[in-house]
Amino acid sequence: MNEAINLPPMAREVFDQHPELWESYKRLGTAVSSAGPLELRERRLVHLAMAIAIGSEGATHSHARRAIEEGCTVDQLEHVALLGITTLGWPQAIRGLSWIRDTTQADAG
Repeated sequence: MNEAINLPPMAREVFDQHPELWESYKRLGTAVSSAGPLELRERRLVHLAMAIAIGSEGATHSHARRAIEEGCTVDQLEHVALLGITTLGWPQAIRGLSWIRDTTQADAG
């Protein structure tokens, strides 16, 4: 499989060894994206919020990076994290904010 994607080392190893799993995963992603009325930007922000909520640094980095590539602003991404304060609690929301800034400040630098 020649598709260029940025994955953590272990995920990349599975991707390389089992490309059929990645293809199935991509098809599922396409299917769920088209299953409802949300626009691309809205879907990306929801994915970002869920990544923060489950405490996944890697997914937060990935969705923040992709959101910026898809036209979201840094302020929008940071707002997603701040909205988590009342639902997730201060520590989890601020941790998510720091993960977003890992990505947005790295891209700016």
